[in-house]
Amino acid sequence: MTTVSLPVAGGTERLVLSAPAKLESVSGPSVSRTAYAAAHVVADPYRASASDSSGDIDWDTTLQLRHNLWERGLGVAEAMDTAQRGMGLDWPRAQELIDRTLKESQNTGGAVVVGMATDQLPDHEASLDAVRRAYLEQLAFIEERGGTAVMMASRHLARGARNAEDYLRTYSEVLGQASRPVVLHWLGEAFDPALAGYWGSRNIDEAMETVLELIRNNTSKIAGIKVSLLEPAYEIALRKALPASVKLFTGDDFNYVDLIAGDAKGFSHALLGAFGAIPAHASAALAALGRGDESAFRAILEPTVPLSRLIFAAPTQYYKTGVVFLAYLNGQQDHFRMIGGLESGRNLLHLADLLRAGNNIGLFDDPELTAARAASYFAAQGIR
Repeated sequence: MTTVSLPVAGGTERLVLSAPAKLESVSGPSVSRTAYAAAHVVADPYRASASDSSGDIDWDTTLQLRHNLWERGLGVAEAMDTAQRGMGLDWPRAQELIDRTLKESQNTGGAVVVGMATDQLPDHEASLDAVRRAYLEQLAFIEERGGTAVMMASRHLARGARNAEDYLRTYSEVLGQASRPVVLHWLGEAFDPALAGYWGSRNIDEAMETVLELIRNNTSKIAGIKVSLLEPAYEIALRKALPASVKLFTGDDFNYVDLIAGDAKGFSHALLGAFGAIPAHASAALAALGRGDESAFRAILEPTVPLSRLIFAAPTQYYKTGVVFLAYLNGQQDHFRMIGGLESGRNLLHLADLLRAGNNIGLFDDPELTAARAASYFAAQGIR
């Protein structure tokens, strides 16, 4: 029996590590849903620090994480917020990450979509023309390398736009230059408070009308939209109103099971940070759904929701810390350091709860390794 001592408020408790979940090994992509897992980056532990916002990246391990996702039939959503875009990963490093991942995908046939943003601009910049030029620069970089872009929400646009018309004009000008359809991204303020009032209104119904107007006016340029509002009713309403050619990708890390399963009127595809933390479960569940076995899909994926909700608990923007901690415990990387020092984004009690929740679903492939790493980490923090 493998056990580990974990912190609780006022003391410690022993946890018995479970055997890994028995899941079907899947290598091909889902036949019923398009699914991307947003992947994180692995820092160089010798150089990553809070005083260096760009940090150094362990490229070999970072790329191996992407191969692990492709081998499970999942696509990779690259250079998104899970990769600490805007929280340690700057545009020069994002360029190298994008370039490396797209080259790897061309060698393996793995599916990839790539985040484009405006993060090469100074933080104070709010000019709509500067935002447009920044988006176009990143779009060109991605498309020149054969990539499909995800047009991420822009903090600069949120700062500079006065109304819905500013959003419509800026997005339409960028979409007009795209050589292939892009995926839009509606990221709620829970993930990034700087995006409050995106699309020109804090009223979600009004914002949705702006989004739909943009999509209807540019349907041939839009492959889909990722929605990360953490409110299923809004996602379902938008999904029903979309043109038939435009996919809805759920980014709802709290309610993904029901949204992906869908109903008689439709379903969501997936572009999820949660899937980067639970790739084996996601892959096996999607395979079951592809066989028409929704009961098996739910039996595999529903138990993962408490872990995902814990990872993405407020303040949600620090969810990356939990994703990396679980990857470390599961042997996918050799340390728990993050670019920009973001390993400090969660406290010890939260990290211990992540281990417990992961243990509840048989997340850890080698319980002895997980116990040894957890014991060593918590002991270094004075927990024995």
